[in-house]
Amino acid sequence: MRRADRLLQLLQILRRHRRPVTASVIADELEVCVRTVYRDIAGLAGEGVPIRGEAGIGYVLGEGYDLPPLMFNADEIEAMLVGLRWVEARADASLSRAARDVVAKIGDILPKHLKPVLFEPAVDAPRFSPPPPEESIDVAALRAAIRERRKVAISYHDEQGRASRRVIWPLALGYFEMSRIVVAWCELRGDFRHFRTDRMRKAEIFHQRYPGTRAKLLARWRGTIDEGRAA
Repeated sequence: MRRADRLLQLLQILRRHRRPVTASVIADELEVCVRTVYRDIAGLAGEGVPIRGEAGIGYVLGEGYDLPPLMFNADEIEAMLVGLRWVEARADASLSRAARDVVAKIGDILPKHLKPVLFEPAVDAPRFSPPPPEESIDVAALRAAIRERRKVAISYHDEQGRASRRVIWPLALGYFEMSRIVVAWCELRGDFRHFRTDRMRKAEIFHQRYPGTRAKLLARWRGTIDEGRAA
C-alpha cells in the first residue's frame, strides 16, 4: 500500500471510531507495525490534522477536520449495494424509493472503472417472498416522529386481536424479513414495549415532544435487553 493510501485509510479508521483507538488496532487493520502507525500519526499531526491521544491509550480524530472528497473501493460499494437492495425490497415505500435514489447518486460520483461494480454487481440481496404485511399507517411519518422525538397515539391490535389505544414515545424502527417493529416507551404500561407496524390501525403524531433524549432512552432499553439475556 502506498503511504498516501495508508494515511487516508488511517484517517478513515479514526473517523470510524468514536472512542480512542489504539495503535495496535490500527496496525492490525493496515497490516503494518505499530512503529509505522506512530510515525504516520506524528506526520499527520505535524501537517495540522487534529489527532488527539497518546501511545498506550489511543487516538481520536478531532471534530471539524475535512477529509478528502468521498470515494469508495469495490468492497465498500458492494457492502452498500447489499444493504440498499435489502432496504429497497423490505422497507416502506418511502424508504425503498430513497434506497433506489442513493444507488443512482452513488453511480453518478463513481469513476468509470468502478461503475460496473455498482451496475453489474457480483452481489445482491434476495427479494424475499411473500412481501411484509400491509400497513394502515404512514411509516414515513412515523420515522419522522422518531427523528423529531414526537409522541404518537396509536390504535393497536395485539396478536389475539385485542384492541387498545396507546400513547408511545417511538425510539427506533426495526426492519425484519416479515415485520417492522417500533421500539417505544409506552405511557400506558410505564415501560418499554415493541409494536408491529402492521398491527397499528391508526397513528396520530403529536406536536408535543417527549422529555429527555432519544439516545439515553435507547441506552436504557438496551440495558433491559441485556438484563433479560443475562437472566
